[in-house]
Amino acid sequence: MFEEDYKRRFVYGCDFGTSDYKYGPISLGERPRVVENRGYFPEKSMVAEVLGVSRDVVVGADVTYFLGSGQDLSSRLVYPMRDGIIGVGDDRSWRVIRELLLKSLGEFKPSGFGFKGFYVVASLSAVAPLYMYERFFSYLGEMAEEGLVHSSTLIPQPLAVAIAHKQTSCIVVESGHGNTQVAPISRAPIRGAVVALNRGGSEANTMTAEILKDTGYSDLAREERVVRQVKERLGLLPIDLDKAISFARGNKEAVRGVYHIEGTRIKIDLGDHSWARFLIGEIVFNPNHEIFQSYFKRGMPRPSDIRFGDTIFYGMMDMAETIISSVERCPVELQPLLYGQVILSGGNFCWAPPPSLRTIACDSQTKLQFMLKEKGIENARVVLSPEPQFTVWRGCIVYGYALPQNYEWSWERMEGWLHHKH
Repeated sequence: MFEEDYKRRFVYGCDFGTSDYKYGPISLGERPRVVENRGYFPEKSMVAEVLGVSRDVVVGADVTYFLGSGQDLSSRLVYPMRDGIIGVGDDRSWRVIRELLLKSLGEFKPSGFGFKGFYVVASLSAVAPLYMYERFFSYLGEMAEEGLVHSSTLIPQPLAVAIAHKQTSCIVVESGHGNTQVAPISRAPIRGAVVALNRGGSEANTMTAEILKDTGYSDLAREERVVRQVKERLGLLPIDLDKAISFARGNKEAVRGVYHIEGTRIKIDLGDHSWARFLIGEIVFNPNHEIFQSYFKRGMPRPSDIRFGDTIFYGMMDMAETIISSVERCPVELQPLLYGQVILSGGNFCWAPPPSLRTIACDSQTKLQFMLKEKGIENARVVLSPEPQFTVWRGCIVYGYALPQNYEWSWERMEGWLHHKH
């Protein structure tokens, strides 16, 4: 009984999203701590050696202090989870993941007597291969030797979402920066029916950058953080793209996009190009509209199909078709239950229309409900997780709290606690 009480007190969740890493113990309550899921490999410097601040890889908030002119960022700044999968030989990405784990666990290590390590629940992409599970367990085992980890388990992100919503039969659409996973759940993920998209928030960023170039802000279009801010402040998701563009061109001031970057003198005004705000949200849900063809012809990357092992990440399949494709890989008897609970999770679904534009812009669940109805799915019930960027982390905490301490990890069932030797 003591061990079970200890476990519940020290459950610790880690959600490795494609853009952000969400982490922290159960004691945080509803919200985890968040840092960008990236690492910077600084150039060796004698000054840094003399000052005693030389480091091989930098993660978390410290990355900002190491960024230089930007000319070498592409070679030194690493985002390990861009596609939810890390290559087995991608040593730099694995070093970033290990450093993030080590640093984040160390932030919350209690100083009091009696602490024997956290019960760590880490979530990975639904399409993560077996070797990723093995590597994570290896790192967590190393950290057990440093007194940070008592036991650990790994869980697919869509299952964590279902657990957070207390749903046993549903379909989870988890969309982050680099990709989108559509996973049917019937007490566990139906792995053979998971459909993945090579599309997420990064495509909305790319669209935003093109719009900034068209409006005379080419310098800002090269700064990823600025582009992301503009996307979040000015991007809109249309109910119907053609109607939204028609309205915008006839009511320019009503949709005018203006954003002042806090702490600077920079003010972005999209002016007559403000109609393009609707393209930022639309490209995530449906990149097949003819208007995007002109951008592809000008050199904007077209979302492409890619293969990782046995998994194909589709580039151009629209969001509703992806859900239908996933559901129709399941038994017919189960399909109505899945359509009855479509759960949207992930930061890529955080679209909120301003009140003045509610007739032409919408939130994610309204958009998908509309798209599914157009394809003949009349009775789908689409729900958006509260604060969708944190749902996976909350599911990790709930799972860790409920999973009995004596339930041993099984590679056949892919569940349970792996108890590390101390």
